[in-house]
Amino acid sequence: MILSMTGFGRAEGVFEGKKISIDIKSLNSKSFDLNIKVPLRYKEKEFEIRKILNDRIIRGKVDCYINLENLEETNDVKINRSLIDSYMNELRNIASDGPDFEYLKMAVRLPDAITSRPDELTEGEWEALAKIVHAAVDRFMEFRKTEGTILHEELERNIQNIDRYLSEVVPFEEERIISVKERYQKSLKEFENVDETRFYQEMAYFTEKLDIAEEKVRLTQHLKYYKEVMDTEDFNGKKLGFISQEIGREINTLGSKANHAEIQKLVVMMKDDLEKIKEQTLNVL
Repeated sequence: MILSMTGFGRAEGVFEGKKISIDIKSLNSKSFDLNIKVPLRYKEKEFEIRKILNDRIIRGKVDCYINLENLEETNDVKINRSLIDSYMNELRNIASDGPDFEYLKMAVRLPDAITSRPDELTEGEWEALAKIVHAAVDRFMEFRKTEGTILHEELERNIQNIDRYLSEVVPFEEERIISVKERYQKSLKEFENVDETRFYQEMAYFTEKLDIAEEKVRLTQHLKYYKEVMDTEDFNGKKLGFISQEIGREINTLGSKANHAEIQKLVVMMKDDLEKIKEQTLNVL
């Protein structure tokens, strides 16, 4: 199955007055490259979140944003009365003629006089968060499948195009050899005392150099293998990339041996479809 490395998924949920929303998106990359933003409250669970994403997404340049919103008003402020009293006493000792209200204004600005009082992350809240992470990845993977279906259709069309152009080479092969032979025979008549045996030996050698039978067979096999891997193997992007390189080598050799205008045109069209295959393959997981 073809899966695209491009994806997007969003999920959200509510746990005890806290709204958690998660967005995941990705682009193609040679490896798993994660950029994640986690609220301070969930920072201790960042490693576990990264592992979930790594195990399921596998490859791609991934951005994950986790947002937390309090839906209920809560009083998380703690006033440290004993510490403030201590600060005020010290201030009175330093400046005994000031009013207590002025000392209080100074005391509340000193360290730890007023602190936040966040509640600890419970196992239940972590389970709720993990469930939302998995839900976001599920939607992300559905997006990848949809994009992968489109990629599959485009890749298959390009492979079929190359195969069709290859079949169109056949009528020109014999014509090409005949044309070369006639050209050399015409040149032969312009010279005297030419060893015909040696001439035909050279012609046979030259014809063998122009022979593209092996290239056609190998190219046909590579095209068939590409389609087989595309249809039957999961996470096949890198392998398809290697096969497309082999397809390119055979097309290039075919072009260098062509020695025929129509075959060269077909080779150019093959290269055009191959470039599309290479570009699309970069986005296959």
